[in-house]
Amino acid sequence: MKNFPKAAFLVFGLMLAACEGIFQYNPNQVIFKDDERNLNQKNIERIQARPLTDTVKFILMGDTQRWYDETDAFVKSANSQKDVAFVLHAGDISDFGLSQEFKWVNEIMVKLNCPYLTVIGNHDLVANGPAAYRKIYGPMDYSFDYGNNKFIFINTNSREYVFNGTVPNLGWLETQLANNPEKKNAIVIAHIPPFDGDFDPKLQDGYAKLLADDDNVKFSLYGHQHTFRDGEFYEDGVHYYLTTSTGERGYWLFTTWKGGYKAERVAY
Repeated sequence: MKNFPKAAFLVFGLMLAACEGIFQYNPNQVIFKDDERNLNQKNIERIQARPLTDTVKFILMGDTQRWYDETDAFVKSANSQKDVAFVLHAGDISDFGLSQEFKWVNEIMVKLNCPYLTVIGNHDLVANGPAAYRKIYGPMDYSFDYGNNKFIFINTNSREYVFNGTVPNLGWLETQLANNPEKKNAIVIAHIPPFDGDFDPKLQDGYAKLLADDDNVKFSLYGHQHTFRDGEFYEDGVHYYLTTSTGERGYWLFTTWKGGYKAERVAY
């Protein structure tokens, strides 16, 4: 075998490094640029830097998966709405939990005129999806305050944890609901609603009771079923809203104020 000079190997190595952003060596690799990391926290900081008003308007959408053209159409529709503070993505950002899928969706969503936040979906937990989600978006359970609202995001994808009683984390949710000294509207956002077969049946009643027992919880937000649904499914005063997928070209537009809100369906 012919010997190659060390310089040739060095040049070859530099060429491979330069091509890292072009070629994907493994579909399950988890590599993100600095501006693709910890996006939820970065966008919370952008939201909280906005001037406060008496009302807060936001959009609930979800289940982008492989509907990239339809997601691009969503962005155009969302940008036509006035005074939207932010967009909530109700999960299933990806279809197969691949880093590249998260990147593609983010490249579309950053065209929004406002920040966006995410909650993790069951498809986002496939393969290396959990590691990819944590790198690009951050923790699976988190919360933040803005104006008269406290937004609580929680992982409810119980089936992906073989219904082992840990997801959703009811202890964490209880603490978040209790830590609301100003009695702000408490809005819980998740991917799978508690009345869905992919939600741990052992935790369903406890979850619903936590929401119903808190006077600050008027409504809760979900995706997953790829259709619009809403109603008081437990007849306990809490209204549950499910958004449809971007494939079905629709979303909810919410306006909130202290002690109240309104919800409007939008097709595009």
